[in-house]
Amino acid sequence: MSIGKTMVSKVFDELLAQGVRSGQIPARTQQSRDWFRTAAKKTKVTAEKVIRSEKTRYKNRVIMGKMYLFNYDPKHKATLPYYDRYPLIFPVQPADGGFYGINMHYLPHVLRARLMDALYSLSRDKRYDEKTRLKLSYSVLNSAAKYKAFKPTFKRYLTNHVRSRFIEISSAEWDIALMMPLQKFAKASASEVWRDSRKTAK
Repeated sequence: MSIGKTMVSKVFDELLAQGVRSGQIPARTQQSRDWFRTAAKKTKVTAEKVIRSEKTRYKNRVIMGKMYLFNYDPKHKATLPYYDRYPLIFPVQPADGGFYGINMHYLPHVLRARLMDALYSLSRDKRYDEKTRLKLSYSVLNSAAKYKAFKPTFKRYLTNHVRSRFIEISSAEWDIALMMPLQKFAKASASEVWRDSRKTAK
């Protein structure tokens, strides 16, 4: 580990290093994905700490098909039944004043993993490095049963309601971020949100 690494970088780096020592290459096989997901569930890191400490990952805008974490304050929060303060998203397509994205936090862990497994088929390359991204569109996601869990995750985000810089997460870390306890729902518990999502994802 190089000097100057932040606490959260160490979480990602140490899990990646442990996986590699165990013969797990990130994202390449189902066994590898499951290994990193199981390890990530045991971490205690919060979204606030990620955003506060990961300054080397800061981005001013999103690129479609990459993964990002950020702080968000919805325009219509007073009328929403609930919302995620720290979305973990793959941007799908631009929208007036912002973009549409799929927020993986809206799914319970089992459905989250199932959707991520399906999304890997949309990878633009198999290198799984910092340049790798998904080839996403609403029409593609809505066209096949294997993506059906995306429905409760599809949200519109307005740029002027983003309350932090975007934290970019590389493809080698997708399965780690996917299962970290980063969600923070307002106006409802995670179990309540996930109960509704199960119904929508059928």
